[in-house]
Amino acid sequence: MSEKTVVEYVLAAPWLVPIRPHGVLEQHGLAIGQGRICDLGPQVELRARYPSARWIDLPHHVLLPGLVNSHTHAAMSLLRGLADDLPLMTWLEQHIWPAEGRFVGPEFVATGTRLAIAEMLRGGTTCFNDMYFYPEAAAQAVVESGIRASLGQVVIDFPTAQSRDAGDALRRAEMQILQLRDLPRIRQSIAPHAPYTVPDHALREAKALARSHGLFLHMHVHETAQEVENALSQDGRRPLQRLDELGLLDEHFLAVHMTQLTTEDLDLVAQRGLRLAHCPESNLKLGSGIADVAQWQARGIPFGIGTDGAASNNDLDLFGELRTAALLAKGRDGDTMALAAAVALEAATLGGAMACGWGDSIGSLEIGKLADCIAVDLDHPATQPLYDPISQLVYCAGRDQVSHVWVNGELLVNEGRWTRLDWPGLRAQAQTWARRIAAKDRQA
Repeated sequence: MSEKTVVEYVLAAPWLVPIRPHGVLEQHGLAIGQGRICDLGPQVELRARYPSARWIDLPHHVLLPGLVNSHTHAAMSLLRGLADDLPLMTWLEQHIWPAEGRFVGPEFVATGTRLAIAEMLRGGTTCFNDMYFYPEAAAQAVVESGIRASLGQVVIDFPTAQSRDAGDALRRAEMQILQLRDLPRIRQSIAPHAPYTVPDHALREAKALARSHGLFLHMHVHETAQEVENALSQDGRRPLQRLDELGLLDEHFLAVHMTQLTTEDLDLVAQRGLRLAHCPESNLKLGSGIADVAQWQARGIPFGIGTDGAASNNDLDLFGELRTAALLAKGRDGDTMALAAAVALEAATLGGAMACGWGDSIGSLEIGKLADCIAVDLDHPATQPLYDPISQLVYCAGRDQVSHVWVNGELLVNEGRWTRLDWPGLRAQAQTWARRIAAKDRQA
């Protein structure tokens, strides 16, 4: 590759965490050009190799891949804090679903997704995997902001703001696949909501549609004990068994939550090659259960970490999420080695990228991959003294320490400030929506 046409700048930091291979590289740098990582190596070698490249020195920082949020409902940021501390079905049926029925449309989704993107970028998330209505409106926000995303049209078998039933949702999904397929930094999925909201015929159609377009399926599965008990009472099968008998379970299926798994369930997941999304804080807040991540690891089941939506978390903070995931696994099993820091960090980067269809391009700092990376400033009381950068990232660092964010080689956060987003305007729009939503919720 020609230096003049390819290498535009070099990022240099005391510590670099490539994710693959494992470990920390000291006094290394990344050579970036045309949106990709062109080279990686010791800083002295990169200076000699690319003498005319712009040098960006990050003297107190660790460089690592951008975080990947493997499960979101981004537009639900506009419902953050609405009807907190209620049982899941009360929360959904009496507050969230009515609010969505009244307000969700393209404008709601565009504004809510912009708000989510602002929060995620500022916290070091460079890619998110979304399940919601009007993905074309979410796509507009993605393109404007510069972030990366996998977007899925939600499929559910009752009237929603966008569709009459599951069949109608699938027809819309097919139209949107064609509409969005050429947009930059966007991939897609088909997103059946859950086994209890989508009938057999629609699940088969969803699988066929995903397969015909080379997409993955993205679905809430075994989220609560009640979900499993209801399924057993209806036809004697656990939801995973039903999905398997319908032919849905394979390496192109992303199952979210998965807090209620037996040994037989875990064996089935491993045999079929499913990918999982672990959302520990949402699971805790909604009282859904605690996923047995140690057993996922023991069986070699790949997984990413997600926040879920801001209505049920209530933030989109992946640094906080991966810390919760690591600590929760240890507390659940009484094992200090459960979900070690390096494993948690890999789940929040490469694991998430693989889970949502971007593993070939992002999630690790490797030559040829897209330049999605972040710098975290460790010159902070919370991360000093420094013995192990990976431990500090997982157990100590906060998202406020993310100083720089690059996606596709473009600087989207510079010294903690967005380079594309209009925060005052976005904040005003969010507050306007909140006043409208709160007024109707009080009347319900």
